[in-house]
Amino acid sequence: MKIVSIITAIVVIFVLYTLVFEREAFNKVADGVGIKRVVEERLEKTSLATEIDLEKDNAQQTDKNAELVSVVVYSSNSQNLGSAVILRGETEAARFVQVRAETFGQVISDPLRKGSFVQKDDILCRLDEGTREAALADSLARLGEAKALIPQTEAKLGEANSRLEEAKINFNAASKLSEGGYASDTRVASVQAAMRSAEAGVATAAAGFDSTRARIQSAEAGVAAAKKEIDRLTIIAPFEGALESDTAEIGSLLQPGDLCGTIIQLNPIKLVGFLPETELFRVKLGASVRAQLTSGQQIEGNVTFLSRSADSKTRTFRVEVNVPNDGLEIRDGQTVEIAIGSDGKKAHLLPQSALTLNDEGLLGIRFVDDKNITRFAAVKLEQDSKEGVWVSGLDDTVDVIITGQEFVKEGVKVSATFKDISL
Repeated sequence: MKIVSIITAIVVIFVLYTLVFEREAFNKVADGVGIKRVVEERLEKTSLATEIDLEKDNAQQTDKNAELVSVVVYSSNSQNLGSAVILRGETEAARFVQVRAETFGQVISDPLRKGSFVQKDDILCRLDEGTREAALADSLARLGEAKALIPQTEAKLGEANSRLEEAKINFNAASKLSEGGYASDTRVASVQAAMRSAEAGVATAAAGFDSTRARIQSAEAGVAAAKKEIDRLTIIAPFEGALESDTAEIGSLLQPGDLCGTIIQLNPIKLVGFLPETELFRVKLGASVRAQLTSGQQIEGNVTFLSRSADSKTRTFRVEVNVPNDGLEIRDGQTVEIAIGSDGKKAHLLPQSALTLNDEGLLGIRFVDDKNITRFAAVKLEQDSKEGVWVSGLDDTVDVIITGQEFVKEGVKVSATFKDISL
């Protein structure tokens, strides 16, 4: 009975639905129209209504998009930036020495002209010896005279020692005789005085020997000084290099401290720059260096010196780089741009026009998230190039607004048009 009641209720509901909601279709079927035809017409009406609804939705969406600010977006991916510290410096000779005279005298050698190359120990200036050879001969004679006194002083010292031994023997004998009553006290005193005199003689002979030895040493010093004075007459090159000035002219008189010539050594040559303290942590001893002269010549080397003391005025630190200069093509004092290699980092290459400032004055860029909402991100400027600017502080992939960023604020939805640019 329950099943029959349920079936009856379903049939009644279907009939009521057909009469109320599908009356038009029911009438058509009653008039003899086929059920298939009625169903097709019903489907066509439903499809048409759906299309109308979609058109309304599209029109509403178009109206909404027309109200959004249009921006151009560039999808940027981070790259590994080979960072380098760029310094402006100059070349500097490895050595620059003014060779000066150590004694007085007249120049008797022909001058060497500036630009000439000299080797180590080459003669630059030769001075007239004057009476220095005579002074050396006199010193040698005094040394010989002092050495000739050695046998005499040794003989006197030996004689004094012998007399002392004899006096001691006599004193001992007289003392024993005096104890036995065989010698007077006067005899003992006389022998004792003789012993004291012998001791004084030994001291005098020893002093004479020391004096002779001192005279020898003094004479030897005089000979060494005379030879050194003669050596100073020949002024030689302390190292291999080129003359930056003519050597002293023949016939000119040089005094101690007067200039004989100037020598410069250009191989290797130094590149000198001054590092700001903000970049100090990025430079290490031995770091590779690439440099370029104003002529366009490229040179390479390594950092050989990094000052531990800052310049008191500029607060910068001196950096030196040694580079080979076999052909001596690089000269002292040339301007050079020095690029010191340091650890690389992730960075984005963006058009310079993409940079902007936020309300706090921070440098950064505006980008859109996955919902086309604008955001601001502060960046650090790493390097400037002709292609654009390298910045860090962003995610590996970011959609950067490159046009229209000045007309939107953070948190605003925009209409984004993506564009691929070549940098």
